[in-house]
Amino acid sequence: MSTRVSVLSRYKVLPDLAGAAFLPLGLLARLPLAMLTVGTLTLVAVESASYALAGVAAGAVGIGSAIGAPILGALADRAGQKKVLLIAAALNTVAVTAVVLAALSLSAANSGDQAGGAVVVAALLSGLTTPQVGPFARARWMGLTEGRTLRALELDAALSYEGTADELTFVLGPALVGLLGAGIAPWLPLSTAAFLTATFVTAFALHPTASAVRPIPRHELPAVTLREWSIVLVPVAAMVAMGTFFGGTQAALTAFAGEHGSPDLAGLLYAALGLTSAVAALSVAVWPPAFGLRLRWAVCAGCMLVFSLSLFAPHGLTWMTGALLLVGIPVGPIMVTVFGIGGRIAPRGRTGTVMTALASGIVAGTALGAAIGGQLAARGGTAAALWAPVAAAGALLALGAGAAVVRRR
Repeated sequence: MSTRVSVLSRYKVLPDLAGAAFLPLGLLARLPLAMLTVGTLTLVAVESASYALAGVAAGAVGIGSAIGAPILGALADRAGQKKVLLIAAALNTVAVTAVVLAALSLSAANSGDQAGGAVVVAALLSGLTTPQVGPFARARWMGLTEGRTLRALELDAALSYEGTADELTFVLGPALVGLLGAGIAPWLPLSTAAFLTATFVTAFALHPTASAVRPIPRHELPAVTLREWSIVLVPVAAMVAMGTFFGGTQAALTAFAGEHGSPDLAGLLYAALGLTSAVAALSVAVWPPAFGLRLRWAVCAGCMLVFSLSLFAPHGLTWMTGALLLVGIPVGPIMVTVFGIGGRIAPRGRTGTVMTALASGIVAGTALGAAIGGQLAARGGTAAALWAPVAAAGALLALGAGAAVVRRR
C-alpha cells in the first residue's frame, strides 16, 4: 500500500506545481507537431499524385523544424517563452495554411514546377516556425522545481510525464491524420493542426507557468566556455542517435510490412514500440534514486542494443509486434534520462536553447535514419535495413559510456 502511495504522490505534485490545466494543455498543444510531417506527406501525395514531391515536402518540414527549434529556444532564453510562442503560433498557423492552399493548387490544370516549389517552400516555413511545446514545457518544469527540497524526484516525475506525452502524441498524431484524411478529406488534418496551433499553443504561451523560466538579456548572459558547449554536445549527439534509431526502424518496418503484403500496416507496427516506450517512460519517476542518470543511460542503452537484435528473428506480423513491444521498453527511459541530463548541464540562461537542440537532434536523426534505412532496405530488404537501428543503439551505448567518463572527470 505504501508503494502505491509513493507512486501516486510523485505524480500528484505535478498539478500542484503547474496547475491542473497545464498537463492536458501541454499534451494538446504539441499534437500539431506530430501531425505536420505525416499530414503534409499525405496531402501532397493525394493532390500531386507524386510520391517524390510528397517526400520532398515532408522532408522540408523536418529540415525546417531541426533548424528552427534551437533558434526559437535561443530567442526564448532572451525574450521569454510567452512572446516567442505567441509569434511562432501565429506564423506557423499562416505557414500551415499556406501548405494546404499550395497543395490544393497542385491538382489544378497546368500546375507545374512553380506550384511544386511553392509547396516545398511553405512546408519548410511550417517546420521553421513550429512551436517547440515539448522542450519549452521541460524548461518550465526545471524552473518550477528549482530550489525545492525534493527537486530530483519531482523533476524525474515531470520529465517522465513529458516523455510519455511525447510518445502519446506521436502515436495519436499520425492516427488522427489517417482518420481525418481518409475518412473526410486529405486537407483536413493540416487544417486541424493549424487550428490547434492557433488555439492551444496560444493558451500554452499565456499559461502562468511561462514565468517559471526567466529570460536573461544578452548583455547579462554569462559567457559559455568551449568545454561547457562540448559537454552539451554529448546528449545532443545521443538524441541524434535516438532519432536515427526511430528513422531506421520506420524504414525497416515499411520494408517488412511490404514483404508481408501489408505495406499499410507499417505505422501500426511502429505504434507498438511507442506503446511500451510511453509506459516505461512513465515508470521512471518511481525508479530508485540510487539508479542515477549515468547508470540509467548505460543500462537502458545496453538493453536497447540487445533487444533490437530480436527484430531479426520474427517471420510474421504477430512476432514482429511482440519484438517491437520488447524493444520499446528501454526507449522511453533513455529519452527521459537524456533530457534530464541536458537540463542539468545546460549553461545558465540557456535551458531553452539546450532543450530545443535536443529535440532538433531527434528530428535530424530521424531523417538520417530513414535515409540510411531506406537505402539498406532497397539493397537488402528488411534484414539489411534493421542494421540501422541496431547501429544507432550501439552509438547510444557508446555515448552513455562517454558521458559517464566525462562526468567523473
